[in-house]
Amino acid sequence: MKKIKRAGLVIKPHADHIDQVLREAIEFLESKGVESILEDVAAHKIGQPPGLPRESIPQVVDLVIVFGGDGTLLSVAHLAALHDVPVMGVNLGRLGFLTEVPLDEMKITLEAFLQGDTRIVSQRKMLSASLGENQYYCLNDVVINKGALARMIRFAIYIDGKQIACLRADGLIISTPTGSTAYSLAAGGPIIYPNLPAFVISPICPHTLSFRPMVISSGSVVEAQLLASEEVYLTIDGQRGQQMKSHDRVKVVCCEHELKLISSPRRNFFDLLQEKLGWG
Repeated sequence: MKKIKRAGLVIKPHADHIDQVLREAIEFLESKGVESILEDVAAHKIGQPPGLPRESIPQVVDLVIVFGGDGTLLSVAHLAALHDVPVMGVNLGRLGFLTEVPLDEMKITLEAFLQGDTRIVSQRKMLSASLGENQYYCLNDVVINKGALARMIRFAIYIDGKQIACLRADGLIISTPTGSTAYSLAAGGPIIYPNLPAFVISPICPHTLSFRPMVISSGSVVEAQLLASEEVYLTIDGQRGQQMKSHDRVKVVCCEHELKLISSPRRNFFDLLQEKLGWG
């Protein structure tokens, strides 16, 4: 593992006591010989000179530390993966499968990672979605969904070039194993162990009750063609995307880039499920 010289700090601006958390993290990193590079809003929070735009952080650091929730981490995860920069998410909220390191375990997790403990680094598969000339990378999911006042979407689904279904639904979720505990889970999809070479196709409220969520090989090519609807959007990780037109065709494949996600040495994936889903 390469030596960590610079760590980028990304925050949820309105998290409680975020200024205190930032100062504590910077002090700890300095004690380990690691320089802190702050995004603009983080620098402003603690009265430092202007920082960098969030999207520029992964280009100039060896590690990204996210303080906030899963949405904050998703905003930078795809950029970190493209630059092969590991990400550690420190949870400042309640439910977070990606920002899984509790604040009181931040230092021991950083200590373990900086000492080269590769057991706490999980390789997370990502998806690449293409629509027209636009290409998107995502960690959680690619979602086709309807606008607030639109009727049900009619679309066709293809796997490896073969049409497998033509149906009406409120939408469609194509998720990674990491994203299987997000929107897909709420739509009735299965939980997939993070390092399995697979992804999930989950319909949102399908008009055909026999069409159930499917787990397919990560080597497959999934395409969804919009056949008819009034107002439909392609959404990437719940944050980016574009409006779709009739007969638009989205192509989704497993991406060659993977995200290195850092976990706490005190817990594993099943501990996380017990904690976050209240399995007890």
